[in-house]
Amino acid sequence: MGWLYLIIAGLFEVCFALALKYSENFSRLLPTVLFIISSLLSYFFLSLSLKTIPVGTAYAIWTGIGAFGIAVLGIIFFREGTDFWRIFFICTLIISIIGLKITS
Repeated sequence: MGWLYLIIAGLFEVCFALALKYSENFSRLLPTVLFIISSLLSYFFLSLSLKTIPVGTAYAIWTGIGAFGIAVLGIIFFREGTDFWRIFFICTLIISIIGLKITS
């Protein structure tokens, strides 16, 4: 269950990062509330995952899921760049996450 909790925590991290962008420095109510709720849920599920996954591994994978998710959503929704190096390093992030899972 620890790995499932970690994936859920990472998905909520993506949600809170998106909500943070849309909150416009916490001046918009709904995105601000979504930021608070999703960040609390993200930390809650991260804490559950730490019962069975080493903290260094869990934290690296949690931030990796968040970084990957936000990078991909940035490309899709915010028309952020898709040059070779950006895609290359997003792929290396995924390879690193898989590597941490395999070696844990």
